[in-house]
This record gives sequence, structure tokens and C-alpha cells, in this order.
Amino acid sequence: MILLKSKWWPWGVLTLVCLVILAFFVLYPLGVLFNNSVRDDTGALSLAGFSQLLDDSQFLFALRNTLVLGVSVTALSIFIGVPLAYMVARYEFPLKNLVAVLPVVTIVIPEVIVGQSWLLVLGNNGLLTNFMGYLGIELPSFYGWTGLIFSMTLVYYTYIYLGVLAALRGFDGQLEEAGLSLGTSPLMTKWRVLAPLMLPAVAVNALIVFSLVVGNFVIATLLGSRVSLLSVMTYNAFVNEMGGSALLQSTMSVISIFIVGVVLFMQKHVVERKLYTMTAGRAPAAMRVRSGAAAIFTGGVGFIIFVSFLPLIIVFIAAFTETSGPVMRWGSWSFSSLSRVFNSAPEPIFNSIIFASLATLAGVLFAIVASYLIIKKRTVFTQLLDYIVILPLTISGTVMGIALVQTFNTGWLVLTGTSAIMVLCYAVRRLPFAVRNASSTLFNIPDSIEEASISLGVSPLMSFFRVILPVMKASIISAAILMWVTTISELAATVVVYTGGLETMPITIFRQVDGGRLGLASAYGAVLITVIIAPIIISIKLFRINLFSAK
Repeated sequence: MILLKSKWWPWGVLTLVCLVILAFFVLYPLGVLFNNSVRDDTGALSLAGFSQLLDDSQFLFALRNTLVLGVSVTALSIFIGVPLAYMVARYEFPLKNLVAVLPVVTIVIPEVIVGQSWLLVLGNNGLLTNFMGYLGIELPSFYGWTGLIFSMTLVYYTYIYLGVLAALRGFDGQLEEAGLSLGTSPLMTKWRVLAPLMLPAVAVNALIVFSLVVGNFVIATLLGSRVSLLSVMTYNAFVNEMGGSALLQSTMSVISIFIVGVVLFMQKHVVERKLYTMTAGRAPAAMRVRSGAAAIFTGGVGFIIFVSFLPLIIVFIAAFTETSGPVMRWGSWSFSSLSRVFNSAPEPIFNSIIFASLATLAGVLFAIVASYLIIKKRTVFTQLLDYIVILPLTISGTVMGIALVQTFNTGWLVLTGTSAIMVLCYAVRRLPFAVRNASSTLFNIPDSIEEASISLGVSPLMSFFRVILPVMKASIISAAILMWVTTISELAATVVVYTGGLETMPITIFRQVDGGRLGLASAYGAVLITVIIAPIIISIKLFRINLFSAK
């Protein structure tokens, strides 16, 4: 008994607790989803749902559009993100530090704000559309493929940029110098030496972009127009089947997961075949570009970043613009929209803050324990914990929401229709980000520090609180801020799990945009952006944590 206690207490028990929690709130709902997809109306095993979808031309059309959109946006994100990362890593040019940081900041702009803002600029009654119409120039419709590919690329290229920039800064410049010394041309040297080492970073982040595009519900709904997409079709099936059979929504959700799973397998195969080990070395010194080249570099990347930031600028301008129903009176300023938000309908603001705070608290507490177990107490069980923790990252918000609603709609634990399912959905959905951030510091903490504490008679659990936890402070704060930022702006999952009276700001913005009330939507958007940015500023000023370091 004493041996068993020393072996399992406390870390073995905590690992088991974490696995049970994830099994109940992640694996079990996904199991229910898969089970519902292979059951007919009588409850018997059947593939009728898959057969029905394969015979449905509208579904096949939506599936094809989803794959085309995913590949197109991923390819364009690589086309923009890789050169931008290379310029920042290898060249010195005016305003480089600002250029290096700003693409990262665009991640905090909620997708509902992005879609709404581009409607304000290029929609049928958009600012630029009206201006060009005044000049006699008719712009093509922004709805459909143009708006989808354009806006999603500007949202997701940052993931490619960050991954490639990290790979380039870890590249040993001596390898490139060796290739040049053998008489190989600079272009061929980059292709043979640099490109293979960048491939894993590109492949990993391309998967993230592809999965986000496939699961995107917000921009797809706001800008998709008549472009039929799987994410929107899955949501429509959920609404149509509410209270009845869950066959089609479950089947579409399983197909969405299958698509990402296939791409994940292909990406893993490519990365493993092209995996290279890099020994420690110095990165090449950045080259200074002057005169015309510097202007071109700065202007090119500056234009991309300006366009990426345009939604943030537009939403604040529109929040203070006078409106008359769906008409925006550009140039006429008013506080009426903001006044209505704070005086007439402040509930979405309070709901967003409360739900995001509870989800962040639960997610960070779990992430602290899970990250420590995964990094410092490696066993077969902690490796399994690591795999399950990352699973929600590959599942879209809509699919995760559907799985939770189906699971906790009946039985001894009914959460559907309550605020608890919203907090649960947020915490589960964003848990991978919190765990990855919380674990970042643990790699640099020597085991000897904790062992020394234990050798002095301090218990393992108390050593964790007194030694490890204080050192993790920066990564814990980063994890909390990332959880907060991504949770309070969540819409794809919220639109499935929320019920009347529990509307959040993203839901309200979405409904206002759908109703053509862009002024009121912009006012909520301005509040949402402010609530997102506030903790980031506090972390930088108060805790001295630079979340968007360019170094």
C-alpha cells in the first residue's frame, strides 16, 4: 500500500483525474456524435445518413466548395505568409519592428468583426462601393467567392507567417554559407538547403489554416452568399433537426472531422519524410536594404498589414457614425449606437465577460496541471493526455457545439439550454491553446530544482506550488490572456449551444449584421475589441509580458 501510494500519489492520481475529465467532456461527446451518425430513426445501426448525403447533389456541391475554399485560402496564405516571414527574418528595412509585430496582433480581431467590417467597406452599401459608384465605377460583388477567399486569407496568413518566421530564426546560417562555398547559386542553395527545413513549419501551419477554413462558420455565413459550404449546411441541419432525429447533422459533422483527419495524416506523412534535425547555430545576419528596395519592401508588407488591420479601423469609425436603419451616414458622427448598446441592451456584454471569465479560469487551472504532467511527468498516460488535449484543435466550433448539445441534452446531466454548456464548450474548445502556452516555460525549468526541494523534505505537491508555479507565472498569464481573447470572440460554437437570454456580443453582432443594422453591430464590435485588447495592454504594462515580441 505504501509503495502504491508513493508511485501514484499525487501525479498518477492527477493524471487519472485529467483523463477522466477529458474522456467525459471530449471523447464521450465525440463518441455520441459518431454513434448518432450510424443510427437510423429506429436506433438500429445504419449508414442511411451517409447514403442520403452521397445521393444529395447539394451536399456534394457544398463538400466540393469547402475543399476548394480550404485549398485556395491555404495556398494564398502560404503565398503571403512565407515571403513576409522571409523579409522580416532576413532583411533590415524601415519600420521593421512594427511590421514584425502587427501581423500577430491581427489574430485578436474576431472573425465576426472581420466579416462585418468588409461588408461596411465593400458590401452593397459599403463605403468604398458607394465612393467608386459616385465616380462611375461599379465594383464586382464582394459576396461569394471573392469575399470568402479575400477575407479568410487576410485572417489566416498570420499562422503561416509565425511558423515560418520561427523556423527561419532557428536556421543555422552556416549551412547556407557551405552551399554557396561549393559553387551553388544562391537561389538553388535556398531551394536545396532552406526550403526543406521550412517545409515542416509550412506543413504544420497549413493544416491549421485548412482546418480553420473548413470549419469556418462566421465569414462563410456573412460573405458566402450563394456559395454552399459544409459548415453552414451542418448548422442548417442542426437547426432543422432540433428536437428530432440528429442523423444528418451528426453525419455532416463526422465528415468534417474526417476531412481534417485525412489532411492531418497527409501532413504528418510529408513532415516525417522530410524531417531534419537542426543543431544549434547562428541565424544569418539580417541584410540592410536601402533606397528603392527599402521603399518597396516597406510599402509591400505595409500594404498587406494595413489591409489586415482595416476591419479594426472601420468598426470603430462605424461605431461613431450616424445610422438610419441599414443606412450608414458616413461623415456624420453620433453616439446613438453606443448609447443604445450601454443603455438599452447591455446584457450581451455582461454575458460575454462572465462566460469568458469562467471558461478562462477553468481552462487555465486545468492547463497548469495538465501541462506539468505532460512535460515533467512523462508516462504512457501523460502522453495519452497530450493527444486528447490537442484533439479539440482539429474540430470546428460548430461540430464541437453539436456534439455537446447531443450528449448533454438528456440523461442525468442536462446542460443544454443553460449557461453551463456555454462555459464548458468554451473551455474545451480553447483548452489546447492554454495547455501549449502554460507548458512553454516548463521546458526551461531544470528537474534538479524540484528534486532539490523534495530532498529537503518538502512534499512533491508542495514543491510544485512553491517552486514550479512561481516560475510559470508568465506562461500562465499568457495562457489566460489567450484563452480570454479567443473565448470572448467565439461565435461558431456559441451559435449552436446558446439559448434565449444568454446572447453574447459575437451572437448579437451576428444577428445585427444579418438584420442589416450595421451601426449597432459596429458599436458592439467596438466594445468587444476594447474588452479583448484591455487585458493585453495590462499584461504588457503591469506584468511586463510582451505577448507580441518581434524577437
